[in-house]
Amino acid sequence: MTKTLNAIQETNFQFPGQTGFYRGKVRDVYSFPDKLIMIASDRISAFDVVLPRPIPFKGQVLNQTAAYFLKATADIVPNWLLEVPDPNASIGLNCAPYAVEMVVRGYLAGHAWREYRDGRRMLCGVALPDGLRENDRFPTPIITPSTKAHEGHDEDISREEILSRGIVSENEYIQLERYALALFERGTAMAAERGLILVDTKYEFGNLDGNVYLIDEVHTPDSSRYFYADTYQANLQANQPQKQLSKEFVREWLIANGFQGKTGQTVPTMSDEWVNQISQRYIELFETVTGQSFQPAEGSDSLSRIESAILRTLTK
Repeated sequence: MTKTLNAIQETNFQFPGQTGFYRGKVRDVYSFPDKLIMIASDRISAFDVVLPRPIPFKGQVLNQTAAYFLKATADIVPNWLLEVPDPNASIGLNCAPYAVEMVVRGYLAGHAWREYRDGRRMLCGVALPDGLRENDRFPTPIITPSTKAHEGHDEDISREEILSRGIVSENEYIQLERYALALFERGTAMAAERGLILVDTKYEFGNLDGNVYLIDEVHTPDSSRYFYADTYQANLQANQPQKQLSKEFVREWLIANGFQGKTGQTVPTMSDEWVNQISQRYIELFETVTGQSFQPAEGSDSLSRIESAILRTLTK
């Protein structure tokens, strides 16, 4: 069990009745016959690479932001979440995940812009017109799916390829599309209430007893990009970068320092000052998106706190 600067690098618990364990890029997942425990660590990934230093409070921000939006969208699609026993942990239903992520984009930004800038006009089977600028709004949101990789890079994939390869059945895929667009519409409205623009995001779904559930996180800084609405138009007209809340600023820093996750590249050194800056940006996003004040989890021994809270819940 490792901690750095009071940040949670990883967990290695063994819970009663536990049947499996999986360490993702950010979350440590403990499986049981009928449920999952997801612990949001303070690891941070970019370009599908886990960076060497964890970010204090990042896991708490992710877990609590996800819980906030899962509750706020439960009327659109059922979701996996049952309870939140600790600021860094969630317990929910053990659904069989679909092997695709439903990425919804309302604006030409991030990965989509980099592809467009490099001359590509087809993104995941969606044709894009010439003449668009970075951060231009699409007439209607588009879905650009990606495969869900356990290791390495997720890959862009088209609707047609998903169906032809039998990754998801057509009926299920239509349902995933409908849910994803409805969730994006709700997220857009909730963001607007907070003076933000939901630029793009990804949704993951699973199946349980023949029913589709929203799983993992939703509308968090790791899965979403937000712009500040009050400066959007002026920055667009002036061809200036958008003021945004997302981890895109981490990607931009990595790119500026010669790292894009490509073979042979080395992750640049992250100073204490830079790590703290990232932490503050995550806290800012939580407070701005939810309208709630961030309350850092108490106690200096985060691992013991998390383990005790989960054990209390499991033995209820």
